Amino acid sequence: MNFCTLQRRDKLRVLLAACTIGLSAISIPALGATPVKGGTAVIATIGEPPTLDPMASTADLVGILTQHIFETLYTFDAKWNITPLLAETLPQISEDGLTYTIALRKGIAFHDGSAMDSADVVASLKRWTQTASRGKQAAALISAIEAPDANTVRIVLKQPYAPLTALLAMNNSAAAVMPQEKLATPLKEFIGTGPYQLKARVPDQYIQLVRYDGYQSRTGEPDGYGGARKQYLEEIRFAPVSNANTRIESAAAGQYDYVDSLSVESIGKLKDSRSEPALLKPFGWPRLVLNTRQGIMASLPARQAVQRALNEEDMLYAAFGNKEFYALNADLYPKGYPWATDLGKQVYNLGDAAGAKKLLDEAGVQDRTLRILTSQQYEFHYKMALVAAEYLKAAGFKVDMQVVDWATLTQRRQDPALWDIFITHSPFLPEPALIDFPSKDAPGWWNTPRRNQVLDAFNQASTPEERIKRWADVQKAVLDEVPFIKVGDFNALAAKSPALQGVQPTPWPYFWNAWKTVK
Repeated sequence: MNFCTLQRRDKLRVLLAACTIGLSAISIPALGATPVKGGTAVIATIGEPPTLDPMASTADLVGILTQHIFETLYTFDAKWNITPLLAETLPQISEDGLTYTIALRKGIAFHDGSAMDSADVVASLKRWTQTASRGKQAAALISAIEAPDANTVRIVLKQPYAPLTALLAMNNSAAAVMPQEKLATPLKEFIGTGPYQLKARVPDQYIQLVRYDGYQSRTGEPDGYGGARKQYLEEIRFAPVSNANTRIESAAAGQYDYVDSLSVESIGKLKDSRSEPALLKPFGWPRLVLNTRQGIMASLPARQAVQRALNEEDMLYAAFGNKEFYALNADLYPKGYPWATDLGKQVYNLGDAAGAKKLLDEAGVQDRTLRILTSQQYEFHYKMALVAAEYLKAAGFKVDMQVVDWATLTQRRQDPALWDIFITHSPFLPEPALIDFPSKDAPGWWNTPRRNQVLDAFNQASTPEERIKRWADVQKAVLDEVPFIKVGDFNALAAKSPALQGVQPTPWPYFWNAWKTVK
């Protein structure tokens, strides 16, 4: 490998590290705290996960739960740099950027006691390219996934693809490694290499994970999602609490050790309560995803009419209530990120009912019924949907609000015949390719010549400067073709018991390295 190639790679690593300017680093437990082994932590989640197959869903809830059971080749450290997990080291990449050679850690055992080797990894990665939206995103660019020997995997690309290692590191729609003998679609046995294994699942009551005694942690110290994964807790129970107000009241009462996804305006209720707030600032961005494949939103003028009709400021105020918890921003990344642009102002926060009606009339749109799919389990989704519905009605749309539980929403959004708009959110991610919209297979199914052109150019760019420039082209295509509409930026709130130590606010909270103090 020549010096120029090394220099280019170093710049790409610097670019990823630079994202930490805007993305909160993952904290590590304070020095001086003495971990205690044993006990059970009970975690209140926003509801029942639609699946425990980490490849089959991009839902954050699925990633939060399954990252304790399954592991990937890579993950992210406390500064959001990519770091090895089941891989021994970062991949060796050929000078032409087409061949990734990955050395595997030795001595890794699955929860069924079988030893992990390259055959398991190859089979898992092939399933990932067939099952997971992120895997399908990469599949068209992969010419081979093979095993030169029992401890090595090689991925050969058809063209350079800068986001590949980051995609392999994500915990939802994840390239999780499983025993090849247990692979099935749908997945029937949930066997991974993680620090905890599945013991029981009682729908709508709890998912019980217990310490896996055969776990082989990385050496050293914990480092974000990377580094050592300590198994202090004997058991972790995830309990679905779908009602947002119930989560707030249970947090104040100290009913759970950790309560995820609280409305930020409820932070006052945690004062002098039995739980303490865990605020992640900034967290991410909510968005309306539009069904570009089928129905009224398959029409570009109709999507542009929705874009013109909305008042995002009112949607954010309804959802969060306090400007300390949100910011108006049409661009996909806030200031401080290398990916930040200033392109969205002309089509953002317009609230222009007359202009939206004009677009619909000129396009000859007859049936103006809009089915908005949302859930009250993420209360801010629901509040934004209510405000959006009023602005869309003023623009001449007939709104059919479909309020379902989150598990049902994640199932229905897979069928383009069932919806026109759904509301979701994403944390700010260090690599734009990790956002689910670049995949043609993600619900919304954005697939146009312009989309393909700008994303191909972005993914093949070999220098940080070129990738930043190409990302601006992607953002412009999003604003023009409206596959989704960003509402703004927001912070996230959770609550935890003072007795639960070793847990810090993160986009996907994890409970290895956590312990409970003795009362």
